[in-house]
Amino acid sequence: MKARLFFSLLFVATVSAWGQATSPDAASGPTQPIAKGQTIFACHHSLYAAIPPILTEVAKAGGYPDQVTVGDNMIGGSKARQHWYAPDPNQAKIALIGGKLDVLILTPLYLPDDGVELFAQLGFAHNPNIRVLLMEPWLPWDVYNPTTYVSDYKPIPGEPAFMPRPAKVDHNAATVDGLQKMHEYFFRMWDAKVNAVNAGLGKQVIYVVPAGQAEIALRGKIIAGQAPGLKVQEDLFADELGHPKPPLQVLETYCFYAAIYRKSPVGLPVPSELANAGISADQVGPLNTLLQQLAWDAVTHHPLSGVRTQ
Repeated sequence: MKARLFFSLLFVATVSAWGQATSPDAASGPTQPIAKGQTIFACHHSLYAAIPPILTEVAKAGGYPDQVTVGDNMIGGSKARQHWYAPDPNQAKIALIGGKLDVLILTPLYLPDDGVELFAQLGFAHNPNIRVLLMEPWLPWDVYNPTTYVSDYKPIPGEPAFMPRPAKVDHNAATVDGLQKMHEYFFRMWDAKVNAVNAGLGKQVIYVVPAGQAEIALRGKIIAGQAPGLKVQEDLFADELGHPKPPLQVLETYCFYAAIYRKSPVGLPVPSELANAGISADQVGPLNTLLQQLAWDAVTHHPLSGVRTQ
């Protein structure tokens, strides 16, 4: 109970710090879980690349063996507009025009871009019940700079020049306060974009998946020595950019599961990705529970996730 209260207070404070976003139909009451497996297409970058098979496993464990991923388009370091302007045949557009898609996942980096709105408009025109799930990620290299991209990024004509990665990255030096301040403008600008597009469509079509907020909370637990099997913040990352290792991959997956199905992941079995991550048997279960709780609290406390609890 004390742990639950702590998580709740943490996310209430965090959401307040990031601004009180609203949406055209953001209900204050509870929402019911989605009843059936969803048909999904994902346009994403590499921070999401490991998630589809884990999400399939988690969805099946959660009672959704009928979940279907009809497309998975990965472009490294991408904005949504890169997926929108991808050469024909553009499979994401084809799926949306077909009107059978339940969920479109977008994971753009940095500040809002027009691809988000274009995808939402197209999806809504062919399916008024489409949900566009927008991942708000953690910032690469633990630095906020909207012009920083991976070195091999190819900008679309008309976009600004891009700066190289920082000379040095020390994930272990980060503090929760510093991470929150670094992400505050980033999250606030994305929420403002979501609100504006939803208002233009007359209903909530775009929903936020607060993976970055959950990541910051997990790093806070590591700093406090309260994350079983994780000793330092570097245990979450495969490299300086911030590509996730299994514990962070699973946290991210639980955020998507909670947002897609409006259902808590707490109590689901340990996914194989986490079970095979080299964490001791006595720690992997408690860590899995922690990841589930952090994800659920992040999603239920974000005003644009579309998920509410009693």
